[in-house]
Amino acid sequence: MRIAVTGGTGKLGRAVVTDLRDHGHEVINLDAAAQRPDIRIDLTDYGQTLEALTAIDDRYDRIDAVVHLAAIPAPGVTANAATFHNNITATYNVFAAAKAARITNVVWASSETLLGIPFDTPPPYIPLDEEYPARPESRYALVKHLEETMAAEFCRWDPALKMVGLRFSNVMEPADYAEFPSFDADATLRKWNLWGYIDARDGAQAVRKALAFDVPGVEIFIIANADTVMSRSSASLAAEVYPGVPVTRELGEHETLLSIDKARRLLGYEPQHSWR
Repeated sequence: MRIAVTGGTGKLGRAVVTDLRDHGHEVINLDAAAQRPDIRIDLTDYGQTLEALTAIDDRYDRIDAVVHLAAIPAPGVTANAATFHNNITATYNVFAAAKAARITNVVWASSETLLGIPFDTPPPYIPLDEEYPARPESRYALVKHLEETMAAEFCRWDPALKMVGLRFSNVMEPADYAEFPSFDADATLRKWNLWGYIDARDGAQAVRKALAFDVPGVEIFIIANADTVMSRSSASLAAEVYPGVPVTRELGEHETLLSIDKARRLLGYEPQHSWR
């Protein structure tokens, strides 16, 4: 396929572009910061976004699928309103332009923040999954919630459309792993996302498998690695930091508390990398 990847120069985007190209796809990186041979696009401009998903002179005359990763990547990077306006506008433009271009295969980066991060209010149960209503606690997370709602409506308008939202955990590259042992001294340091992470290469695997998922409609998946960032057992972390929260089943020694069962079952996703 010829796949447009927005934000392909970002931490996750680089891994996604590499993985898709390694698996035989043609990838067009659409990014405000991109240099040739990628395409520089302002996704908050609908006209530019529409052109990027249809045709660019001397480059291509169609796009088969879209992976939307571009965004201000977290709360606290800029003003709340700036984060909201940039991210919601860019995502609407990508979704609407894909519809106008008759692209029916869309994968986008949702976020673990919808689970209730930073969990100042304890989670409803452990391990967390996709089954309870979103709990956005920041403007960044609020946009992700609106994106998931918007995707459901786009799919209702077009029964042939498939949109997959991937609630990525905290993206890490191998160079980041040197810091992980320092987390063990204080279990509360990483409680904000239940000690989760996603290796960028496994995030890329999830994107590729989401593109291959061939069921119309919207689906949402938590995407994390199979383990936590901690050396301590997952059960001991839950017991110490969230003693009143129900643990719904026996946990593996270092099992992720951000359940990836749905992604395993429907996408065939299986993490291949670990900081350990």
